[in-house]
Amino acid sequence: MLVVVLDLLAVFIFALTGALTASRAQLDVVGFVFVACLTAMGGGTARDVLLNREAVFWIADPRYVAVAMVAAIFVFFTAHMLESRLKALYWLDALAVAVAVPVGVAVARRMEFDWPVLLIMGMVTACIGGLARDVVCNEVPLVLKARDLYATAALAGAAIDVVVFWATGNALFSALACAGLTFFIRAGSLALGWRAPVYRSRPPRM
Repeated sequence: MLVVVLDLLAVFIFALTGALTASRAQLDVVGFVFVACLTAMGGGTARDVLLNREAVFWIADPRYVAVAMVAAIFVFFTAHMLESRLKALYWLDALAVAVAVPVGVAVARRMEFDWPVLLIMGMVTACIGGLARDVVCNEVPLVLKARDLYATAALAGAAIDVVVFWATGNALFSALACAGLTFFIRAGSLALGWRAPVYRSRPPRM
């Protein structure tokens, strides 16, 4: 039940970010729905395919598609009311990533995979949808921007989820710790300018 609730929440929030990106690209309502669904379900679809689950989550349960469509149509009629759609997009995306990482970890854990797979599935679930959204709408993907702690936040959240579950055996505690740390790092990047070290090219030695 925890996984289902978090998954539905992640789908809804990611769909909002997809629709906001569609509004910035000035797409029609069908474009809104398409980009919202791609964003909301891209990460989970990649996760389920990689884990070889019996059925991809939104095919097994059409409620996810309905939730994404509702979010897209809602944004289509209300996006103009936002003072800054880009700022709203960034913060909603941060919240969506924080919700999606523990879902990916929980799904892989329930299938009894080892911890490296749990880390990767947390990142895949949180990052692939946003990556697809930005590529389709011809934007520089947030996950690839050097000035944003995006994949780093997802990896750190997945890692704390694994550690807390190993220490306590409590899935709720580990999911909350994961979501909290992921959002904390992502928010720090947005609000305080936290950065990870980047590669600097140097001239070759003589």
